[in-house]
Amino acid sequence: MARIPYPDPATLTPDTQEVLSRLPPLNIFSMLAGGEGLLAAFTRFGAYLLYKSSLDPVLREIAIIRVGALSDAGYEVHQHTAIANGLGMSDELIDAIHAGPQDPAFDEQQRLVMRFTDDVVANVRAGDETFGPLHEHLSLQQLQELTMTVGYYMAVCRFLETFGVEIEEPDAAEAGRNG
Repeated sequence: MARIPYPDPATLTPDTQEVLSRLPPLNIFSMLAGGEGLLAAFTRFGAYLLYKSSLDPVLREIAIIRVGALSDAGYEVHQHTAIANGLGMSDELIDAIHAGPQDPAFDEQQRLVMRFTDDVVANVRAGDETFGPLHEHLSLQQLQELTMTVGYYMAVCRFLETFGVEIEEPDAAEAGRNG
């Protein structure tokens, strides 16, 4: 259950109402709309990471779901598991994200992304033992985008859990994924 009420759209500023009207009906967006200007900034950066990043989408979703799992953020894991399914990621690979980097379902690059994500979540700064090997597989831009993706979704998970954002009813969630 949400810790605070979702804001009434009628009480939002016109700018926030306009941003919210362009988004799928997801509870995270509704909750973020309560912070003046926050929703627009949040969605701009998130859209870059999801749609304009040079990082392979499968690697991106591995990192995002791992951050959600490590943060015990069920909403985040739920939403991005649906995105991963849409990318054609197998149930075996998605299950492996929860099991950890040692799972045999990962190829070498995926395993390195898992280790890097675990390291950044646990220690803030990736150690040389995770940074160096991953940089052999990713360009500098991709490594920077991965780092920002991990950090962004750490913030998302903390927001979701702090405010108790609830998973949508199936009809709304489906509209969000198809919108």
